Amino acid sequence: MSEPEIDVKLMVDGKEIPMNPYVQKVFGAVIRSLISTLKGVDENWNHVEVQLDR
Repeated sequence: MSEPEIDVKLMVDGKEIPMNPYVQKVFGAVIRSLISTLKGVDENWNHVEVQLDR
């Protein structure tokens, strides 16, 4: 059974950064994999937000 597609949007300083389908797929797969290893995360999650500040 394959994983459902993930809609990925990247915002940097309020500006949306365009990504081609391959890059969206890679971002989605990496984030999905990281989230799946975390305790306390429901495996049926629908929305995730990640905020990075420097």
